[in-house]
Amino acid sequence: MDYDRGLTDSTMAQAGDFTHFNGEGRARMVDVGAKGVSRRAAVAAGRVLLNRATFDRVRSGGMKKGDVLTVAQVAGIMGAKRTPDIIPMCHPIPLDGVDLSLTLDESRLSVEIVATVRVDSRTGVEMEALTAVSVAALTVYDMCKALQRDIVISDIRLLQKTGGVHGDYERTDE
Repeated sequence: MDYDRGLTDSTMAQAGDFTHFNGEGRARMVDVGAKGVSRRAAVAAGRVLLNRATFDRVRSGGMKKGDVLTVAQVAGIMGAKRTPDIIPMCHPIPLDGVDLSLTLDESRLSVEIVATVRVDSRTGVEMEALTAVSVAALTVYDMCKALQRDIVISDIRLLQKTGGVHGDYERTDE
């Protein structure tokens, strides 16, 4: 079975088939050349859990390394753009836009991260959105680790994707 022939995710999972393995079980990059170009988007999210002292310092802008949220936002955008350099089977695609938002959640003592990535391409941008969130979260960790070593990065997940032959997806457990 070949995912490129339009099998659904559930059919593929039941068959034990994966898109990035060839018939001999070796790694391959999926050939998207026959697919049509379409508008695609993906939204991913994650969070960084801090203690009260670190959270307050981030909020006040008092970190020695600079403005944590701004630096992490730029890092996440850079991460999205470099996704094919770190995810081996990811296609290099010219991104049309990356929007990254980092907000402080007082009730959770967390930095909430949401990335939206858009492209007109033959392949989707889920990996770019997930990478943007991951890199932003790692940047928050890096900038805060001198104050707190037990920072937790959690709940990195795809929230939504649109476009492509496999249709739209929206997470329903949010």
